Amino acid sequence: MGAIEIFLVSLMIASCLLPSVSAATRHYKFEIKMQNVTRLCHTKSIVTVNGQFPGPRIVAREGDRLEIEVVNHVHNNISIHWHGIRQVRSGWADGPAYVTQCPIQTGQKYLYNFTIIGQRGTFWWHAHISWLRSTLYGPIIILPKKNTPYPFAKPYKEVPIIFGEWFNADTEAIISQALQTGGGPNVSDAYTINGLPGPLYNCSTKDTFKLKVKPGKTYLLRLINAALNDELFFSIANHTLQIIDADGVYVKPFETNTLIITPGQTHNVLLKTKPHFPNATFYMTARPYVTGSGTFDNSTVAGILEYESKTKLHLKNLPLFKPLLPALNDTNFVTNFTSRLRSLASPQFPANVPLNIDKRLFFTVGLGTSPCDQNKTCQGPNGTKFSASINNVSFILPTTALLQSHFFGQSKGVYKPDFPYSPLNWFNYTGNPPNNTLVHNDTKLMVLPFNTSVELVMQDTSILGLESHPLHLHGFNFFVVGQGFGNFDPNKDPSNFNLVDPIERNTVGVPSGGWVAIRFLADNPGVWFMHCHLEVHTSWGLKMAWLVQNGKLPNQKLPPPPMDLPKC
Repeated sequence: MGAIEIFLVSLMIASCLLPSVSAATRHYKFEIKMQNVTRLCHTKSIVTVNGQFPGPRIVAREGDRLEIEVVNHVHNNISIHWHGIRQVRSGWADGPAYVTQCPIQTGQKYLYNFTIIGQRGTFWWHAHISWLRSTLYGPIIILPKKNTPYPFAKPYKEVPIIFGEWFNADTEAIISQALQTGGGPNVSDAYTINGLPGPLYNCSTKDTFKLKVKPGKTYLLRLINAALNDELFFSIANHTLQIIDADGVYVKPFETNTLIITPGQTHNVLLKTKPHFPNATFYMTARPYVTGSGTFDNSTVAGILEYESKTKLHLKNLPLFKPLLPALNDTNFVTNFTSRLRSLASPQFPANVPLNIDKRLFFTVGLGTSPCDQNKTCQGPNGTKFSASINNVSFILPTTALLQSHFFGQSKGVYKPDFPYSPLNWFNYTGNPPNNTLVHNDTKLMVLPFNTSVELVMQDTSILGLESHPLHLHGFNFFVVGQGFGNFDPNKDPSNFNLVDPIERNTVGVPSGGWVAIRFLADNPGVWFMHCHLEVHTSWGLKMAWLVQNGKLPNQKLPPPPMDLPKC
């Protein structure tokens, strides 16, 4: 048995993986249950998978089939999204509630059944209904096919590191109150690394993630930002990180002391430890990158990097070094870091950027307002409710699943197939905001024929203040061909697009006061969600959905739904 097979077996044991029927089908069982968890001297009952926080890791190889049975034992409705997995012709398993499925109700279960096609790297799973993903999340590790090496030297060890947010209060109560009052929700009490806030918070020293390493080794850190609402800077004191992967796609390797990771994104990085025991320990810290004017959790989470020593040393007596993180609003750092991300664009891992574009789309993304409900007092701007929109459409989730409605030809009264290609009202998007900040609430889909090549420019707006928006597209990867600040210029900016080796990913930050251009091929039939991965903005309506029609060939059509698809 080779080293990678031993690694795979050990990961499966750690992940509660049940025996497989065959080598290529991997079975998991997710029991959704309440569990008492204590952080910051505060105990609360949280929704978990199998009583674990964070939840169990899923491990498979490229080409494997996954069957994950989710059984709901809690009072909340549940759905699980497999973030970054393309779900080629398996949209019924994608997971966002009321988009590809009705949620799993109390006492019910659903088998998520899908195959990993042409993907390897770090992904993750999380609840995709309300704010339940604050505790319902875990890593997905897709290894290359058997006997297929990494395009870099094999690491000594692989370690998943998931950033999250801890709220002392019940997150469902927080977002429910915010939606009722129309104001901003309360912020988290701490950030976490693998569920632990670390020693920089009160009453938290014992809840610290420790990465124990040997000198002279290379470690593959699988970084995932599962935080609800914050982009994060991350650094390890006195150590350099080599970026090798973004959102499960290999990149041209480069070294950095610090990285930025938005909610929903993943990065694989190589950490080369010092050749000899350094007689010190090192903080690994993360804190937010902030662009908006709203309140935020400005605290710092810390884990500790500890070197193993042959002699018995009291690590407490060793000096502890802290990294220097960028300022909270260091947009220059973020811009420089993201501009260094390039696809490998090698014969084995090509960058198949769509060159002949069928549809050019322009979406404005940003905050706005909705009128306060009658006889209510609201805490948004000028007594309104905070809202968010794409092309001024604030998306309303239906009470039945969009994909089911589409598949069975029952869309009437559920959605409209006329999502706008561009804003209905043009204005100086990053200049003085318009007087009218009201959004239009509706359920509209953008319809694309199968195999349409799409270029989409997403433009931040200043309507209620400029802000960065991490947008996640379900069902596809896309190429980030360009980005800039100010208003996008369709006559000048495309000449600077990178069509040779742009980064390919599934979640991208629309820069604060700027724009980003992406391209993708709509080769996956179904209904696919696109939304801001700042959960508060998604709750306010910064989301939309694409309807990709079937192609002509049998392997270009969405199969019928499984028999156990949940009912609304």
